[in-house]
Amino acid sequence: MKSGLTRLAALAALCAALGGCGIRTTSVPVDAGAAPSRVPCELSAQDSPAEAAAGVPLQVYLVCGAQLVSVDRTVRVPEEKLSDRVRVAQTLLAELKKEPANEEKQAGFTTDVRETLAVSGAREGDPRDALRLSSQPEDLPTHALAQIVCTYADSAAAGPDRSVVLGGPSDDPVREYQCTAALKARPESVLPTLGEIRPSGR
Repeated sequence: MKSGLTRLAALAALCAALGGCGIRTTSVPVDAGAAPSRVPCELSAQDSPAEAAAGVPLQVYLVCGAQLVSVDRTVRVPEEKLSDRVRVAQTLLAELKKEPANEEKQAGFTTDVRETLAVSGAREGDPRDALRLSSQPEDLPTHALAQIVCTYADSAAAGPDRSVVLGGPSDDPVREYQCTAALKARPESVLPTLGEIRPSGR
């Protein structure tokens, strides 16, 4: 009985101390927010995948948090090839097809570009800056096509106005695509296109 009274007195003293500190009980749940966590879709300098010291820096767009986010990469490309549109397009596509590095995965990055996809230059009758994919652009996953268009738009693979002219293996006309802020925010949406470009002489 005495021990029970002692515990009761201790509890009363604790309640008095809390009241004196201005802490009041409440029946309303308090949302203190989510626990602190690492911000997704961001790579610090320490997190960036290790690359060879000698190389050409470039950017590719990966999928993260249902958006397109640029990631820095370094590749070995001969300097004389940096102005070769097809070589640049092939190099960028190879980077898009790579499985994201562990650091990128931990930050939430993924890629929807298929390993079997290839790219080549314009055919006879195509615009000079056209690129031909081994699959029809409209048959690709929407995120994958958005990744390709936005990655090419920020590189030497794009046309003078930063548009990207893509076709597939069929005889269908190539199309001119644009990478916009809206597309980066919602890569599942229909890609902005400036329409078909018919081969000359047809």
